[in-house]
Amino acid sequence: MATIKIALLGFGTVGRGVYEVIQSHQNTLYEQTDSHIEVSAVLVQHPNQQRELPEHILVTDSIEDILKTDIHIVIEAIVGENPAYPYLKQAIEKGCHVITANKAMFANHGDELNQLATEHGVKVGYEATTAGGIPIIRTLQQLRVNQVQRIEGILNGTSNYILSKMADEQLEFDDALAQAKELGYAEADPANDIEGLDAFYKLMILSDTAFSSQPDWSDVMINGIKGITLDHIKETISSGKVIKHVATIQNEDGALRASVQPMLLSPDHPLASIKGVDNAITIDTDLLGKVTLQGPGAGRYPTASALLEDLVSVVKEEVQTSVPYRLQKHLQIVKG
Repeated sequence: MATIKIALLGFGTVGRGVYEVIQSHQNTLYEQTDSHIEVSAVLVQHPNQQRELPEHILVTDSIEDILKTDIHIVIEAIVGENPAYPYLKQAIEKGCHVITANKAMFANHGDELNQLATEHGVKVGYEATTAGGIPIIRTLQQLRVNQVQRIEGILNGTSNYILSKMADEQLEFDDALAQAKELGYAEADPANDIEGLDAFYKLMILSDTAFSSQPDWSDVMINGIKGITLDHIKETISSGKVIKHVATIQNEDGALRASVQPMLLSPDHPLASIKGVDNAITIDTDLLGKVTLQGPGAGRYPTASALLEDLVSVVKEEVQTSVPYRLQKHLQIVKG
């Protein structure tokens, strides 16, 4: 039985979730990959801190120590652009497949990492960068005949939760934000979420995937939800509409136009009924028409789910394209 060795970069909420799901889903992973998936190294800031990890797992703060070992796939769950970006470059150059959940880093450097991976014959998985467990990247990649004309989505669970609570429970903005923090839906510093940057990074990744390019970032209108008051919510409800924080990108005669901003939606709009921390994305295509995907947009297990779906895809593709591996399996069958 082949063993696929994994390194986790980061062992916070997402990294720990990936580790837990790998342990609890060993049978499923084996059925899907015909391989044993083993976490053999974990990168952390404080390696001497007590963690419930087996002794055989290398726990270190050195990416160089990890890349010296026999690692096949690196799963990155570090917050922020650096050091995630240089770490993934090093991993690719060593010949490792990489899988990331880092939206800010990938929005800035996704093209370069994909090109570098092609040069080194490895894959980059980034499903988890955009909408938690929703398979939007894979869906877009599978649209080969349909031409995507427009993408519209609720891409930030924190903002959607706040707006939902303001509307459903008549809460002021600060009270809804405090509740989101208490439940772990908002960071101590929620600026990226409520000011629209998180949704913007995700939108740029979707743009690259759907249109093979991004608009000039300075041309994208980015407005958050900080200025929305309970009075605004009440006025909207009385008019029969709903306020949602919507990220939009469309191709207009070859030019990409994008925005991230609060919008008034009619009840029949596919994003109007999305509540809580859920995300949803509507893809408008020339042949298929409109398709909407909805699901959990954040959290330990939805994000871990997306990372592991990428893991399975990478392993299965490697097995299918690896002649030595196929011959080895054939010889095992013959000898058996």
